[in-house]
Amino acid sequence: MDDNKQSCCSSMGGEEKQAAFERFSVITCPECGHSEREEMPTDACQFFYFCKGCEARLRPHSGDCCVYCSYGTVPCPPIQLAGGKENRDKSGCC
Repeated sequence: MDDNKQSCCSSMGGEEKQAAFERFSVITCPECGHSEREEMPTDACQFFYFCKGCEARLRPHSGDCCVYCSYGTVPCPPIQLAGGKENRDKSGCC
């Protein structure tokens, strides 16, 4: 993990920041369509996700930092704090 990733994800601490974002997102597999509600990590970006329906290994789309930003109903906490659901400005993330 490079320094940029550590500073982004490790800076998520503090009660005021944790209350400012949604912790759960529903990931939908593009292979089989299975959806699963998952709690997002706040201290790291999740680059891989294994579908619980078909066991496909999901990776983020090019330009996205994590599987939640690519396949989830809610982007990851750093993206939420950088601009919310509508503004998926990747500069605020890992």
